[in-house]
Formats: sequence, C-alpha cells, structure tokens
Amino acid sequence: MKVKAAETVRSNDFRGLRHLAEGLGDRFQAGFVLDAGERSLPLGGQLKALPMAALWQLETP
Repeated sequence: MKVKAAETVRSNDFRGLRHLAEGLGDRFQAGFVLDAGERSLPLGGQLKALPMAALWQLETP
C-alpha cells in the first residue's frame, strides 16, 4: 500500500498501480487513487481517481 497527500491527482501518482497491472495481467481488477476532489476521474484501463468521501458512500444501482 502507498499513501500520499496531495490536492490534485497526477498521472505519475498511478505509476505503481500501472506497474502492478502489468505484472498481474488479466488478474488485475482495478486500481484507485484517492484525492481531495469531489468527482471520480477515469484514467484509462481499470484505473480511476476517487474522492476520499467515496470510502464512506454507497453507490446505488
């Protein structure tokens, strides 16, 4: 696990997750970076930036 504190998410913040995805291949399900923003941002493939508040919210179908 890696934890960083930043106001904005940068592509470089996903470097470790991209490396993990390459190593796991089809077994990699998803990778997330939490940030202080208010919106989810898809960043290609199975990578996404999520607001920290997503930890406490349930998505409705």
